[in-house]
Amino acid sequence: MELDILAFGAHPDDVELHIGGTLAKMAALGYAIGVVDLTRGELGTRGTPAIRAREAKKAAGILGLKVRENLGLPDGEVLVAPDSRLKVIRALRKHRPMMVLAPHWDEAHPDHANAGRLAAEASHHAGLAKIKTGQEKFRPKAILYYMLPPYVRPTFVVDISGHIEQREAAIRAHQSQLFDPGREPDTYLSQPDFLYRVNAVVSYYGTLIGRAKGEAFFMKMPPEIPDLVDFFRQQGARRLR
Repeated sequence: MELDILAFGAHPDDVELHIGGTLAKMAALGYAIGVVDLTRGELGTRGTPAIRAREAKKAAGILGLKVRENLGLPDGEVLVAPDSRLKVIRALRKHRPMMVLAPHWDEAHPDHANAGRLAAEASHHAGLAKIKTGQEKFRPKAILYYMLPPYVRPTFVVDISGHIEQREAAIRAHQSQLFDPGREPDTYLSQPDFLYRVNAVVSYYGTLIGRAKGEAFFMKMPPEIPDLVDFFRQQGARRLR
C-alpha cells in the first residue's frame, strides 16, 4: 500500500522513543503510517530477536501503524553500503511514502547516524530508473530528521500533548528493554529514571511551542509557507515571541 509517512529506525524501539507521539497523532488523523526497523536489535544486552519482534508488533498496534517491517540488517553494522541501500530502496518503492522520517545523521550511536544517512541516500537513489529492483522508480517528497543532537534547533515541533498516553504505552510495549528490578543486567534503557528522562525531552520541545509535549524535526531545506496569514491564523492565540 502507498503510505503517507514511512519512518526508519535502526532498532525496534527507536521510533517509539523519539517520534511515537507524532506517528500516533498522524494515524489518528487518518493518514497511512508505516515503520521499517533496519535491524532486529540482536546485539542488545536484554531481550532476543524473537521477543523484540513481538514487542514491535504490539507497539505497532498501539500506534495505529498500517505497516511494520524489519529489513534484518546486522545490528551494530548498519552501514551505508550498496547492499543495505538497495534493501531500503526496495522498501521505499514498495510503500511509496509521501515523506520519510529518519534519525539525524549526527547522532552518537553509529547505527542511528548511519540509518539516517542510509535513508537519505536510498530516498534519492529510489528515484533513479537505472537502479533495477523490479519496481517502478519512486522518490519521496520530503525527508524529516528526528533524534536531534542538543545543538540542533528544530525546523518545527509537532504538538503530541493529546497522544502522550499512546506514546508511553508503545514505549512500554518494549518491556524487555525497560526497568525490571528482577532482571539483569542493567543497561542504559533499564535504569529506573530512563522513562522520566525520555519524557523530559518531549516536555522541553513542548515548551518551545507553548504546548505540554512535543516532538522535534529538522529539515535540510526550510519548508515553504504558501499562505503566510493562514499559517499563523492556524497557530491560535499563542504568545508572541
